[in-house]
Amino acid sequence: MSEFTHLHVHTQYSILDGQADIKVLIKKVVDYGMKAVAITDHGNMFGVFDFFKTANEYKIKPILGCEMYVAEGNRFEKKGREDRSGFHLILLAKNYEGYKNLSKLSSLSFKKEAFYYTSRIDKEILKQYSRGLIATSACIGGEIPQLILNSDIEKAEQVLLEYKEIFGNDFYLELQNHNLPEQLEVNEVLIQLAKKYDIKLIASNDVHFVNADDAKAHDILVCLNTSKDFDDPTRMRYSGQEYLKSPEEMMKLFVNCPEAITNTQEIVDKIENYDLYHAVIMPSFPIPEGFDGEDSYLTHLTFKGAEKLYPDLTDEIKDRINYELKVISEKGFAGYFLIVSDYINEAKKQNVAVGPGRGSAAGSVVAFCVGITGIDPIKYNLLFERFLNPERPSMPDIDVDFDDDGREKVKNYVIEKYGVERVAQIITFGTMAAKSAIRDVARVLKLPLSESDRLAKLVPLTADMNLKKAFKEVPELNEAKEKGSALVRDTLIYAEKLEGSIRHTGVHACGIIIGRDDLNEHIPLSTAKDADLMVTQYEGNQVESVGMLKMDFLGLKTLSIINDAIENIEHRHHIKINIETIPLDDDATFKLFQNGDTVGTFQFESDGMRNYLKDLKPTSMEDLIAMNALYRPGPMDYIPQFIKRKLGKEKVEYPHPWLEELLKPTYGIMVYQEQIMQTAQIMAGYSLGAADNLRRAMGKKKKEVMEKERAIFVQGAENKGVEKKNAEEVFDVMEKFAQYGFNRSHAAAYSVIAYQTAYLKALYPAEYMAAVLTRNLSDLKKITFFMDECRRMGISVLGPDVNESEFKFVVNAKGQIRFGLGAVKGVGESAVEAITSERKKNGNFSDIFELTKRVNLHACNKRCMEALAMAGAFDSFADSHRAQYLFKENNEESSFIDKIIKHSSLIALKKSQSQHSLFGDDTEVDIANPALPVTSPWSKMEMLAKEKEVTGIYLSGHPLDDYRIEIQNFCNIPLTELSNDLKQFKGRELKFAGILTSASHRYTKTGKPFGSFTLEDYDGNAQFVLFSEDYLKFKHFLEKEALLLYVKATVKERYGNAEQMELKITHIGLLSELLQNMVNELILKIKLSDLSEELINNIFKSIKKKKGNCKIKFYIEDVVNNISVEMPSKKWKINPTDFLKSLAEFPQVKFKINC
Repeated sequence: MSEFTHLHVHTQYSILDGQADIKVLIKKVVDYGMKAVAITDHGNMFGVFDFFKTANEYKIKPILGCEMYVAEGNRFEKKGREDRSGFHLILLAKNYEGYKNLSKLSSLSFKKEAFYYTSRIDKEILKQYSRGLIATSACIGGEIPQLILNSDIEKAEQVLLEYKEIFGNDFYLELQNHNLPEQLEVNEVLIQLAKKYDIKLIASNDVHFVNADDAKAHDILVCLNTSKDFDDPTRMRYSGQEYLKSPEEMMKLFVNCPEAITNTQEIVDKIENYDLYHAVIMPSFPIPEGFDGEDSYLTHLTFKGAEKLYPDLTDEIKDRINYELKVISEKGFAGYFLIVSDYINEAKKQNVAVGPGRGSAAGSVVAFCVGITGIDPIKYNLLFERFLNPERPSMPDIDVDFDDDGREKVKNYVIEKYGVERVAQIITFGTMAAKSAIRDVARVLKLPLSESDRLAKLVPLTADMNLKKAFKEVPELNEAKEKGSALVRDTLIYAEKLEGSIRHTGVHACGIIIGRDDLNEHIPLSTAKDADLMVTQYEGNQVESVGMLKMDFLGLKTLSIINDAIENIEHRHHIKINIETIPLDDDATFKLFQNGDTVGTFQFESDGMRNYLKDLKPTSMEDLIAMNALYRPGPMDYIPQFIKRKLGKEKVEYPHPWLEELLKPTYGIMVYQEQIMQTAQIMAGYSLGAADNLRRAMGKKKKEVMEKERAIFVQGAENKGVEKKNAEEVFDVMEKFAQYGFNRSHAAAYSVIAYQTAYLKALYPAEYMAAVLTRNLSDLKKITFFMDECRRMGISVLGPDVNESEFKFVVNAKGQIRFGLGAVKGVGESAVEAITSERKKNGNFSDIFELTKRVNLHACNKRCMEALAMAGAFDSFADSHRAQYLFKENNEESSFIDKIIKHSSLIALKKSQSQHSLFGDDTEVDIANPALPVTSPWSKMEMLAKEKEVTGIYLSGHPLDDYRIEIQNFCNIPLTELSNDLKQFKGRELKFAGILTSASHRYTKTGKPFGSFTLEDYDGNAQFVLFSEDYLKFKHFLEKEALLLYVKATVKERYGNAEQMELKITHIGLLSELLQNMVNELILKIKLSDLSEELINNIFKSIKKKKGNCKIKFYIEDVVNNISVEMPSKKWKINPTDFLKSLAEFPQVKFKINC
């Protein structure tokens, strides 16, 4: 039987056109008994490395290729939509030279001058990079087939000869048969041309999916790509035959042309075996004169830095440095250290904040001495071998944290130093997750949005969740798949098939690669919307596998917060703090940790951590490092024991007396990976390199490996005089802790950052919290949370003010935080600069007229000024209020702000004309200011709504602030909890309140009215739907936004589906009427010790002023003698709404409400 190989295959990397998962594809090839297969994705090599790796794992010969788009003329011509993709051409790499040429062609096709709707090449560069490549005429989208279909056989022959001249015997004519008339027409002519010009034929199937029954899933994918509905008669359609057919199926299709089958094997035989894996190709670092090379220069820089950092440079430190330098030299990594050190030190010169270290790099003294890290590994007992193991041939990984604002500066420096052709960003691939797959398929199949949303919400929000797991874990979802309507079943079936499909490309937020020379020589490149550099076609790990040096420039918001806080401190106190030299034993800072006042600090702000800090009472950096390492799943279970041992409530025990010194800082508990390594060294004579290998083996939990390692450890311990039983016990302890032991180097470095934030918060609380607010402004929940923390700390957060605010949040002379002008929507950086620079130069603004006369009105335009007014930035101007600035008279379109701007512009014009008059006089221009309009101030609700419109938050309070009593006493659930699984609330009456932020009134397909609305409370929002009678009953509450509503609802089974819960609203009312309608009796509780004649008189004065229909009762309690007495009032009744608010004047009085 003749062998057949598929040479025209699209994987899911033909994005939203190919549906074949590479692993599934290769397994199918194996099942068919085939020995090779090609990858030829549309216009890219995104999947080539993944394909190469997977095929080799399954002992399948990988044929690396691409279906290129060839421009009709040259790649610089862009003629219109008809030329947007060019002609198809299959290129296959015959050998490594061919692979490199394919890679270059692919990179060039993405260049700006060539890309036109798709990546394109032309015949000019095809000739230049044709060596090592095999070409085929492709599908009916190829140039020769298109000419045949256009009946231009003469031109087809010319093109055929052109390709034959370029590729010689490596050019083939490609036959396909999907039962399409066009293919049959093309095939007939191709067979004739093959004979005429002695060119061999091959058969292919234009594979786009793996199995025949994947055809509909693939069709849905194409609909997503083309934004068409599945039932759209005009949409792009495939034949359904584009699956991976068996050799037998292919032979039947081409029974009249068997050589086309046989010739596929000829191509396979031409493909040489070559490897894509490559050792890292280090960029060349420019070495100054006077040094032999990278090793020599790194040694010089290291000892130069050591002399500054270690005034007492002992032999022990020198030995450690020399040992590290020796290992770095032997592994050829000196250049890597020099490159990283160079851009970090340049960052510091440019005032970019750099973290003290991340990951295990902090364990290197060399890294510390050359400025890569900022903590002393000798002081903190950190291990070099955890970072760079001399007994393992792996590349060290130095990830660096920069402040958010400065990261771009560092990237630009690297580009400038090494050249744009040697630096690239790294591609990422966005895939369809479970929920998005449901929504995407539902949209194409036209499943109603409400049903699509319901199904998607049934998928649990847990890590590694997929639809297969969701169907097992959620009976309601599985029932929908098995017993739902045909449309629902199809949606879930095809969503599962398409889940994981690549949806789009993106750019790695942090990663870049630096090459020794032009990256086109090593890796295929592409472009991306969000990238100013070229972007790799292989993702992160693959980039490193082919020999590229990957660097991670990570943005750490905390470093920006520290920077901003230091600026705030300097601005207010005229002190410049060097955060790297602050004392690490400050009493106020540790008191802050001990009190758990760490909201807003780095890594110690969660509720759980704060509670543990209160128990632990940390007194040293060691305590903080240990807590940082322990506070994560697994080791968290040991925190109570750690605390008890530190406080002396539990005896400290060690696995072996030899380990006492090592484990003393963590009270006998193995917390760090480094302790595992050092235990192996101390107990069994391991080198630290071998100990690191042991640690890694323990973490992987491979039984056979562990049995072998146990024997080595026990033997080593016995050789040192340890009894076998004791050795095995210690090994057991190591094995247990190795499952979750944390990297001490990382914990130490990040604990230093945490301490720095705590130091700033403890000593400069307002300045620090202003920085925290600045850097969290885009997150409504966080900004609200941190403003509450400011209030708890006794720090006022004031709204924006043109006479005091800066671009960011700042602290004024009174220690109050001022809202940043840059946080107001519609107020750009140039507008803020115009206002603040003029204010600093010539003093505060007295009123709106002076402001508009003094600032640049091109920068501070109408939109900007109106936004400032809405945010309250003009509140400091006397005798005016916000409503006046936005006032529009007699339905005019222009606001009063607009009139003021025109008025000031006119003055500026007159002044300019006066200065340039013929007589040169400088007569002062005097035009009276227009009078402020007479209008009522906005209501509180109106004012808050405007604030939120331009800042995203309520500045002067919250609409619900006046109703805290109602919410505390009558509500039992916040709105955010309604998004959780409703089953837990089955049968319960839920009561909640919120502000109506949106409402819509619509009709069902059958013409019945229904409505939806959104409520928002302090924590978040929730959406609700009302149908039928419920809608008619409550719709009057949905007519006006910003109403404050009180809602009751029950959770019950959905009709006809016991597994699905629904929220049924049973009551809607105004929150303002709640107390008046619900409270029958009010009990005032007063301790006997607080009782006084003055208090009683004041309470009765309030009662007389707040008369109503609610009963009142006094409850007096003698706590000392445990006696109480109740005294109902027969004479007085109150209005509960007004009276309860007046109780704020009497903190001694507590109350209870009876309904």
